[in-house]
Amino acid sequence: MNIILLGPPGAGKGTQARRLVEERGMTQLSTGDMLREARSSGTEMGKRVAAVMDRGELVTDEIVIGLIAEKLEGGAGGGFIFDGFPRTLAQADALGALLDSIGQRLDAVIEMRVDDEALVARITARSTCASCGEVYNDNTRPIPADGRCVKCGGTEFSRRADDNADSLRQRLMEYYKKTSPLIGYYHAKGQLSGVDGLGEIDSVSAEIKALLDKA
Repeated sequence: MNIILLGPPGAGKGTQARRLVEERGMTQLSTGDMLREARSSGTEMGKRVAAVMDRGELVTDEIVIGLIAEKLEGGAGGGFIFDGFPRTLAQADALGALLDSIGQRLDAVIEMRVDDEALVARITARSTCASCGEVYNDNTRPIPADGRCVKCGGTEFSRRADDNADSLRQRLMEYYKKTSPLIGYYHAKGQLSGVDGLGEIDSVSAEIKALLDKA
C-alpha cells in the first residue's frame, strides 16, 4: 500500500508511521531523511542536492520527486508512507503523475485531525528519546522514573528548540496556508479519511489500521 499521513506539526504522524513500519513492513519516505541520504551518496542526484543545500537554497520539487522515484523503483514489500510530502497542491499533482507513470497508486490519505490549542499544550510538553525517537509527554506519558526509554533503554532525551507555544503557532499557520489545501484536494478525489490525532497512541493506531484494512 502507498499512503499519505496528513496533519499539522505535532499531530503524531511520525509516531504512527513508525508503528506502520514495525507492524506492516512499510517503508517510511521522509523528505528530510532522503535529502540527507542523497547528499552523502556521491550519486549525480546527490551532488545536485548537495549543491543546492550548500547554497542555502530550497531543494526543488523536481529533485524531491526524483528521489522519491528512485525509492519507488527499488520497491518495498509493505508499500510506502509519504512523510512530509506532498506539502503543496503542485507536489500532490507531481506525486500522482509519478505513481501513474510507474503503474502504482495512492491507496489512502489519512488526515490526523487535531484541536490547535490542545495540540500546542501537548507539544510544549513533548520529549524525544535521542537514541530511537520514542516520544514522551510530561502530562500524558512521562519519561519513566528510572530515566530509561521503554523502547531502547536509552537515557538521553531532548526537546526540539521550536517546541514552544509561539514557534508552534507559527508552524501551524504555515501548515494551514500551504498544506491544508491538500485536505480538500484528496477529499475531492475520494481518497481522504480522518482520525482523531489527539487520541491515545494505541487508539489512533487502531483507527488507522481499520482504515487501511478497508482500503
